[in-house]
Amino acid sequence: MFLRGLRVLVGMIALTVCAVAQQRAPIEDYIHTTWDTLTRSMLECKSVVDTKVTTAPILYLPAGMETPAAVAAMHAQCGVQIDHLPRPIGKMGDVKPSEFPKNGLLYLPNPYVVPGGRFNEMYGWDTYFILLGLVSDHRVALAKGIVENFFFEIENYGAILNANRTYFLTRSQPPFLSSMIREVYEAEPASGENDAWLAKAYEDAMRDYSLWTSPAHRAGETGLARYVDLGAGPVPEMADDSTYYPDVIRWLLAHPDAGAGYMMDAPDNPTDDQAATLAATSCDVKALKVCAAAHVDGHRLTAAYFRGDRAMRESGFDTSFRFGPFSGSTDQYAPVCLNSLLYKYETDMEHFATLLHRKQDAAMWAKRAVARKAAINRYLWNQTKSMFYDYDFVNKKASDYNYISAFYPLWAHLATPAQAAAMETQLPLFEHDGGLAMSDRASGTQWDLPFGWAPTNWLTIYGLTEYGDTTDALRLAKSFTQTIEQNYRNDGTLREKYNVVSGSANVAVSAGYKMNVIGFGWTNGAYLRLKAMLAAAPAKP
Repeated sequence: MFLRGLRVLVGMIALTVCAVAQQRAPIEDYIHTTWDTLTRSMLECKSVVDTKVTTAPILYLPAGMETPAAVAAMHAQCGVQIDHLPRPIGKMGDVKPSEFPKNGLLYLPNPYVVPGGRFNEMYGWDTYFILLGLVSDHRVALAKGIVENFFFEIENYGAILNANRTYFLTRSQPPFLSSMIREVYEAEPASGENDAWLAKAYEDAMRDYSLWTSPAHRAGETGLARYVDLGAGPVPEMADDSTYYPDVIRWLLAHPDAGAGYMMDAPDNPTDDQAATLAATSCDVKALKVCAAAHVDGHRLTAAYFRGDRAMRESGFDTSFRFGPFSGSTDQYAPVCLNSLLYKYETDMEHFATLLHRKQDAAMWAKRAVARKAAINRYLWNQTKSMFYDYDFVNKKASDYNYISAFYPLWAHLATPAQAAAMETQLPLFEHDGGLAMSDRASGTQWDLPFGWAPTNWLTIYGLTEYGDTTDALRLAKSFTQTIEQNYRNDGTLREKYNVVSGSANVAVSAGYKMNVIGFGWTNGAYLRLKAMLAAAPAKP
């Protein structure tokens, strides 16, 4: 009954929000207007700005695409160089970032919402939570156009990208596309046009799904998937944080027993011959400024570390110590989060195929979901600890790192009732006065204790409601929304993350990213859904 009431209420909010704007709380007004502040399009100069790199703005169109008149006008209005990709892209990796003399923005046909701050492009997994807010705030047309941008990426750039910049052409982000399609499809009134849209969406979603079952993304022989980036070396987008990789080296030097295989002895100023060797064993100091700066007192990071570092960025959880120090071994794990998302993807696709009267397809997706669930139970469920854990398929052992993504199986509805009940007993590992923390380990990085984030709070809380645990869900929803509200009262903004132990937005990150960006897209979206959940809850007698 509670879930039915929640869904009805969310629909009512979407239908009436414009009419009752004068009744919105100040924080809801902030969110309502911030969607416009964070919206970008190929018609505005601010869309091409990228503070993460030092090159002049450039906009790339797909190979062979005629330049739209509005885009051509940007050249004169903004001083933006307009260029085309060197050739068509059929799949991720067909065109490498190193082929571009300058990094730039990749064209998208529709307006989109960015997270905020330095994140001035359309991101993969951020957008799902932004979409939740847009639909709740009666912005379905904008949400639909954003999903269609992802179709454009799949068809023209080979996959849903981490974000629409050339330096992201080698990796994706957590696969939420089927959930986004479902959100938009179910927000629109039933019609033949809507069904035709779903049929188109289904075809693009199949292409997106195929990325995650490709050989590169397979987690060994487990039948599960992993995160991986097809590029090599340090990521170019860290050019605006030249201390990140040196800080990793300094940490490793201070902790010599940690991060085996992450660091090597290497010259700070290599000769040409030494640089050629480093291109294979570490990174290409001649080609990448970020690589050239990534050294400390005769030490550099290994190519293996950079592979894990890049995979971590595809996971979206950058940075934590979940997959080794600074998650430098991410590519060696079958993660609970990714495989839960793919299970939900498979069940969503079964649902879409059924709606589209494709019985054979529906049976295929159901079979895949059953197989993945069996593999998850075999490799990721720890019966003794009553917890889901990531699995190191290289060393053939389960992780012991308690992480909030262990609750993804509840959101994806793949956990058994017994597993869900067991997971509910694990909430004290993560729960604090200000909400749910990422882990129970204070590594100093932003995706560990004491920090809590809107996406994982929402996914966990919603997952609890899926199994009838409304008591815990409502308590957690109240504590996290109160943290957001208190900090909004303090400084008039919403942030990308919060210290849920202190209840503050004044975060102190000692390793990795150190800022707390204002905006913030996914916090806005998750907040609206959590408030709807609280409003839908039965009143206490």
